[in-house]
Amino acid sequence: MSTLTFLGAAEEVTGSRYLLEVDSSHKLLLECGLHQGGNDANEANVTPFGKLAYELKAVVLSHGHLDHAGLLPKLVGEGYSGPIHCTRGTRDLLAIMLRDAAFVMAKDIEWENKWRRKAGKPVIEPLYGLDDVDQTLGLCQSHPYGQPIDLPGGGLLIFHEAGHILGSAIVELTIPSGGQTKRLVFSGDLGNPSSVLMKDAVKLHESDLVLMESTYGDRDHRLLGETLEEFAQILEDAHADGGNVLIPAFAVGRTQEILYHLSVLYHEGRLRQQLVFLDSPMAIKVTELYHRARKALDSEDIKVLNIAASGDTSHYLPILRMTRTVEESMAINRIYGGAIIIAGAGMCNGGRILHHFRYNLEKSSTRLIIVGFQAAGTLGRQLVDGAAKVRVLGHELTIRAKVHTLGGFSAHAGQSQLIGWAGAFRNCPRFYLVHSEPGAQQALKAALAENGIQAEIPAYGDRIEL
Repeated sequence: MSTLTFLGAAEEVTGSRYLLEVDSSHKLLLECGLHQGGNDANEANVTPFGKLAYELKAVVLSHGHLDHAGLLPKLVGEGYSGPIHCTRGTRDLLAIMLRDAAFVMAKDIEWENKWRRKAGKPVIEPLYGLDDVDQTLGLCQSHPYGQPIDLPGGGLLIFHEAGHILGSAIVELTIPSGGQTKRLVFSGDLGNPSSVLMKDAVKLHESDLVLMESTYGDRDHRLLGETLEEFAQILEDAHADGGNVLIPAFAVGRTQEILYHLSVLYHEGRLRQQLVFLDSPMAIKVTELYHRARKALDSEDIKVLNIAASGDTSHYLPILRMTRTVEESMAINRIYGGAIIIAGAGMCNGGRILHHFRYNLEKSSTRLIIVGFQAAGTLGRQLVDGAAKVRVLGHELTIRAKVHTLGGFSAHAGQSQLIGWAGAFRNCPRFYLVHSEPGAQQALKAALAENGIQAEIPAYGDRIEL
């Protein structure tokens, strides 16, 4: 019999990883994600893959976010040399994201090792380097949606649109198991239909086993129209107070969505700020990729931008400044006030947003807008939970900024949308809920049961037969 083992994103949001053993003869890895949030995550990331790196025959990715693909170069560095199957959009994003991750990691380790040497402690090594990233990208094989792909052991793979970020996919696997054929569907991260730029996620109807993300399994998102009105009002109030607006945003997906809405507000005459800074080299590269790949995005949303900018795509947001260098980033807080600053990391656990926190969080005129999920253990989660003080770059800061959480910008499906997607399956497959904190999973499990759908919540290391 073929089996599936849960090696990540089980009773947690990040660290996506699932091992498929096809009739005990071929090992396939679905996802290879980075754990994010706190010391436990760091310990999980440094754990060696061991002999698995040599035993694997193929890797399959749903999309390019680091919590789904961020440990690929470590796997390759430890000996994996087989194919990495993904969509074209995912391959293009990985070329940006993995190189950036390796660069940031090297800088962080360099800083860490300085004090380790002074303290007489052993130095540490990064999880991987740029050579590992380049080798990883060379193993990527990209495929269009809907194209059947043969896998080792007689399996078949098909990607379907997930509507989450560029290239994101629902993974459909047909796997031989004990003389039968079993179908496994992994939702990946399902998109929020209200999100701009992305197409809607495909609904599938047949499967024997479904792995479904449940990040927002305990709630629905606020209506986008209401969120946009609150967003506009926050920007108006910040302008009146003369304070900066800080938006920690994930470089992929969320940043492009925020820029879209700022562009619309600008052309409607509702954006009072004179400057918008995109202060993230990676987010700049991804935004440029989205522009080149706009034919793959939602055509109606692109039409809105084209009309607003009178068809001149260089003028979607004329007040946008892209700060690529450290010097340009540092100058923002030295020279400007009353600006909108979009910077990573999205969960505030690193990146240039920390430097902006250092200069702005203690000012009552500052507005901090949280637009994405904040995992437990991250600085972003502390801020969302109302911390009075936080430690940033070695400094304890008293929070005087006004903190706003706008869940309507989420790129994930909410509870009702997850139930609707699950309800499209006609043959009552087995459901396993992944990618969520326990409370949200339990809420979704109960809500699914009310709709006649039984689901289980696997723990790390659980192994099931297909």
